[in-house]
Amino acid sequence: MPYPEGLQKYIKKVEETRPERVERRRRGEEFPALSPEGREEMLQYHPDYKEEGRRELKVGTNKGYKIPHEFADLLEAKSRIDPDVVNLSAIDYETDVLVIGGGGAGTAAALLAQEQGAKVILATKLRHGDANTMMAEGGIQAASKGWKDSPYYHYLDVLGGGHFQNSPELVYTLVTQAPGVLRWLEGLGVAFSKDKNGKLESMHGGGTCRKRMHYCSDITGSEIMRTIRDEVRNRSQDIEVIEFSPAVELVLNEHGHCAGAVLYNMETEEYFIVKARAVVLATGGCGRLHVQGFPTTNHYGATADGIVLGYRVGVGVCFLHTVQYHPTCAIFPEQIEGLLLTEKFRGAGADVLNVDGEKFVFEREPRDVESGAFIKECLAKGKGVPTPTGKLGIWVDSPMIDLLSGEGTVRREFMGKWKVFNRQGIDISKEPMLVYPGLHYQNGGLVYNANCETSVPGLFIAGEVSGGVHGANRLMGNSLLDVHLFGRIAGRSASLYAQESYQEGKLTLEHVKAYHKELDDAGITTDRVAPMLLPDYTEPAVRERQLTASYLGTLR
Repeated sequence: MPYPEGLQKYIKKVEETRPERVERRRRGEEFPALSPEGREEMLQYHPDYKEEGRRELKVGTNKGYKIPHEFADLLEAKSRIDPDVVNLSAIDYETDVLVIGGGGAGTAAALLAQEQGAKVILATKLRHGDANTMMAEGGIQAASKGWKDSPYYHYLDVLGGGHFQNSPELVYTLVTQAPGVLRWLEGLGVAFSKDKNGKLESMHGGGTCRKRMHYCSDITGSEIMRTIRDEVRNRSQDIEVIEFSPAVELVLNEHGHCAGAVLYNMETEEYFIVKARAVVLATGGCGRLHVQGFPTTNHYGATADGIVLGYRVGVGVCFLHTVQYHPTCAIFPEQIEGLLLTEKFRGAGADVLNVDGEKFVFEREPRDVESGAFIKECLAKGKGVPTPTGKLGIWVDSPMIDLLSGEGTVRREFMGKWKVFNRQGIDISKEPMLVYPGLHYQNGGLVYNANCETSVPGLFIAGEVSGGVHGANRLMGNSLLDVHLFGRIAGRSASLYAQESYQEGKLTLEHVKAYHKELDDAGITTDRVAPMLLPDYTEPAVRERQLTASYLGTLR
């Protein structure tokens, strides 16, 4: 819907201050970045710093670790299956490498495993490509601009953005192999935006000291996912894709090695067994848990399934106490609430403004600092823009981009978002966008090393299900890099393991029985089951017939 009269009066304040702000930009006058002390102050307004939103885990490898209630609820839930009922001798599928997850990490893993000679099954909860990768907009970071940049500067940016808590080994792998991932993607046919001389376009992201963000207009993730998904389908003789079949439990063998998974076919309503010589867990993030009640930019299936599966077999978790909230998610119109508005808008010149049309923070602070500043401005200072439904927002003054870079830039460079808002009667090349922080990324996850190995032999992980590379906060553009880079490594490592290190053994679900016993011993009485699979948006009476945290078996 177009902006109503109540918001139009606030837009006039934005328009009144715009000429002076544009002139300052043209003179190269940036709003000052925050000092380290100023950043620390802003972080106190970030949801991660609210103690009432977290509790200590009572079970598992990380017992005593304080994490958000939404994660703890899943890790302190029971399995969807009864291990005494499942017949593990009735194997439905057998393969060299089982990849669980059909987003960027899982798809990249399948491609590299196949290239190493493995037969691959890729099982995904929804359709192949229904993942956060598809929804990523801003770009992918890689130091590819010669003397102006290098992995050295990228390394420092990643560590600084993660508050110097990242795993150095993982960050080193991320930044040194980034240019190779970019070449790989372009070689497969990804249509990156280029200048008139055929060079890759690049721009700043929040927390970066160099312009190393490469992009495909504002649909980078969609373009990458389209390309690598097609590549998997072109290798169908070696890669079998099973859709609408999420994993509900990992299977070990008598040696304690990961040897497959129990899948649930959401179309036929059957459970079935996949035996594999190696498993890659690439199930993505957690946005649909709506941690602390925030809206989310994530796709429908982002319910932290892999965290549950890995934790139950004994893989530790890290950085789950920190969740990334993207500062610019649409808060109006209500029909698109939670829609991600890429950081690229701010990198291209759009100001962020309060209800008085005033700038109050540097646009390219790291995401956690920027989100904290937005929340402070709205809740503590009372300078948020009120929406018709009583929510508060901050303006992103997108018309500035056309004024600074030439008419038509917004429509050309942000075609995806221009179309979405235009359907609502808003032309973002002429009117600002109203935003508020939303749940965007799972900074933490399962513990792994630079070869994507976990503490369980035969189990490899990649992408948003993992934790450590981003530390306590991820910088823009490092997610698309992370999922494809470590997805490639996981696929290669899993294939080599399947060929060289696999040990045959009797399949077992004894770890599920042990976990249930630990829940009972800890005094946890619950009817919750995990993984959740689909988010709980229905009334309680309906949930009993839905694949949510309250529903156990087949619909029949």
